[in-house]
Amino acid sequence: MKKFIIERDIPSIGTMDQIALQAAAAQSCDALNRIGPKIQWLESFVAGNKTFCVYLAEDKALIRQHAEFSGFPANQVTEILNTISPLTAG
Repeated sequence: MKKFIIERDIPSIGTMDQIALQAAAAQSCDALNRIGPKIQWLESFVAGNKTFCVYLAEDKALIRQHAEFSGFPANQVTEILNTISPLTAG
């Protein structure tokens, strides 16, 4: 599977409490279960009015389908081709 980062514009997501975030995560998982094993959610980073979500999927179409089923926008979908970190420097 390919790895993608999804930028989602969600107003005020950064001010949501833990209960609201838990409900959002459950909504996302329900959508994943509808689609099946060709897509997997790894993690999300919550900012002021955005989330940055990391998914594994066979293609962008599955990311778009998840957005449709979950009700969460996928404003920008970018395939991750490689990763670097301080460890990359040697």
